[in-house]
Amino acid sequence: MFDLSGQRQEIITANGHLLVMGGPGSGKTTIALLKAKHIIESSVLRKEQKVLFLSFARATITRVEQQVKPVFGVLDADKLEITTYHSFIWTILKSHGYLLTQHRLLRLLPPYEASSAFSGLSKEAVELEKRRLLTEDGRIHFDLFAHTCKELLARSNALRELFGASYPLIFLDEFQDTDSEQWALIQLLGRSSTLVALADLEQRIYGFRGASPERINEFKDAFHPQSFDFRQENNRSNGTDIVAFGNDLLTGINIEKSYQDVHVYKIASWNENMLFGLKYKLLDHVKNLKRNQEDWSIAVLVPSNNLMLKVSDFLSRIQKTRNGSLPQIQHDVAVDVEGPTIAAIVIAEMMDAASCGCCTMELLVRRLREHILGRSGENHPTTKRDSALAQTLSDYLTIGKKTKEKNLLAELGQIVTMLNALCMTGDVASDWVSVRSAFKDRTAECLKQIYVDSFFIKLLHKGSALNTSLGEIWRANKNYIGAASAVDAALTQEYFATATKTWQSVNVMTIHKSKGKEFDVVIIYEEKYAGRFVNRNGSGDARLVLRVAATRARKHVDIMTPQDDPCPLLQMN
Repeated sequence: MFDLSGQRQEIITANGHLLVMGGPGSGKTTIALLKAKHIIESSVLRKEQKVLFLSFARATITRVEQQVKPVFGVLDADKLEITTYHSFIWTILKSHGYLLTQHRLLRLLPPYEASSAFSGLSKEAVELEKRRLLTEDGRIHFDLFAHTCKELLARSNALRELFGASYPLIFLDEFQDTDSEQWALIQLLGRSSTLVALADLEQRIYGFRGASPERINEFKDAFHPQSFDFRQENNRSNGTDIVAFGNDLLTGINIEKSYQDVHVYKIASWNENMLFGLKYKLLDHVKNLKRNQEDWSIAVLVPSNNLMLKVSDFLSRIQKTRNGSLPQIQHDVAVDVEGPTIAAIVIAEMMDAASCGCCTMELLVRRLREHILGRSGENHPTTKRDSALAQTLSDYLTIGKKTKEKNLLAELGQIVTMLNALCMTGDVASDWVSVRSAFKDRTAECLKQIYVDSFFIKLLHKGSALNTSLGEIWRANKNYIGAASAVDAALTQEYFATATKTWQSVNVMTIHKSKGKEFDVVIIYEEKYAGRFVNRNGSGDARLVLRVAATRARKHVDIMTPQDDPCPLLQMN
């Protein structure tokens, strides 16, 4: 039962701007929904008005939406709009972006296109190219969303007042993560709307994106809000010492203490010993959770994408042991979208061409080059090897230059021949698999990577919008011409989808991707070389990141670190 005494009741009935501080599981979201319910049921909203709840993480949006029915029941929930900052801004830009550019409609420049387009450019050149693409081509990068929307509202009082009239009350979840452009936009919204900022400075892990520890004070200075503090309360993992560990971690006193619900394991790091230790521990948790509850969730959180894929590969295989074997563990992986997305575009383009027997070397080489340059993402530079390979493919396309990559060209030729010989059936999933299989068991790593990356796209299940779209293309033409555009559109829509999956069973992801999610058990795992929690100076930001990881858990946390080089933040008794 949620306690509505004291400060919580004050928040519900208070007028004006508010600042609500609280740690993980302190009840910030619940009290926000209860305040929204109070406003809606007080009949102060006009027919066209709604309460707006904004959050950065889609996982948070899903969790908030799950709480709406218990709080609101079935009535009046349509007066509450729950969405991400990006989705909200995109709604404004799609409708009114033409006021700033010569283009009637703006188009999104998705990360997978951006990472390919910006490959090899300096930081300064990338920023110039983003702005050029917006003004000349009408293609907008996510980084320019807040800036462009701010410009719109700053120049148009009428537009700003329109949104203020539409959303008289706006909740700002994860306020501590706002960068300077987002903060400038929020200040404009606050001229016409009442703002309720929900924040936790100790969950500020996006400093590298421009989040500032001064943002809370800036909000106070700008709006003089009534402030409430719930940082000592914990509802998510109530009855455990998980939050106590997280708070102790910030000051380093965890080193002198032991905890009932947080265990640190120092494991010898020879060969795959640490991975075996992880798998044994994971199997124990799965067994215990299955015994005690029907719905359960475990997250394996790691510091880097490379380690995430390494862990996923190990969990997916059977390992021989002295006493038998360790089974495969079914799990979901929260991968970065760039590689899988470009791989899906490649598969769709090949479906298009193969369905009418017109697949060519030039088409395949062009798409392969885009995958090589774009799959690592904007924040990870392309390796020298990949840059050289991409240049070789560019030379092949532009000047027909001979290349040392003769084996690669031979395999590309084999794929083209194989695809043109395919007999498409119109069964979308089956045809997709047939095309994807052309990249399987190739000797060239860049071709095998397309096959591997494409497995992380799970939009083709029966009844999905993408399956339906490709099916309609086939029924109309008896081919898949336009498949790449359909996949592109479906994946672009995914960036703004507010309904995301519920994280059940076993999940593997980076620590940063766990933000906004909750699990029964969290295993935080690092290795000596493949990925570390912190650099060796033990910076404050690393403490914040590790605290966020631990406080995703409702019941228990295990932390695994190399015995011969343990994390300096985790030297507990």
